[in-house]
Amino acid sequence: MLPADWTPHRRDDGELLGWISPEGEDWVAIDVLGRTASAPVDWLDAEAALDEVGLAWLADVWMLEGEAPDPLRVRFVEVTPSDGETPGRVVVKVDDFGDMQRPPSARFTLPWPAPDRLRPARPGDPDGRTLG
Repeated sequence: MLPADWTPHRRDDGELLGWISPEGEDWVAIDVLGRTASAPVDWLDAEAALDEVGLAWLADVWMLEGEAPDPLRVRFVEVTPSDGETPGRVVVKVDDFGDMQRPPSARFTLPWPAPDRLRPARPGDPDGRTLG
């Protein structure tokens, strides 16, 4: 469930970018995965942090650890924050490189806020194209 003191922050088209949460006398930006997106700052800087982060990163490759010996390359399928009594969830699928001919790739349903084992890809991560 979302904390009552989180204020939604949306783009001009109404798309949710995240929330702004009070921290002492400052504010912290929280992204749609439920993760901190700024240090404690003033309100306008928290809004700017969410505007800067945007949503494009949802299309990037991420890595999911703990499901296989090596981290898995994954893409987001769904990000649904908690709402009232309904717990949120994050659904990712193993990166299929957009190949519509292959069988559906494995999906993993994670809790929301997203756990730390779901992370952005880093240099040196398996790229899915190189055979070991």
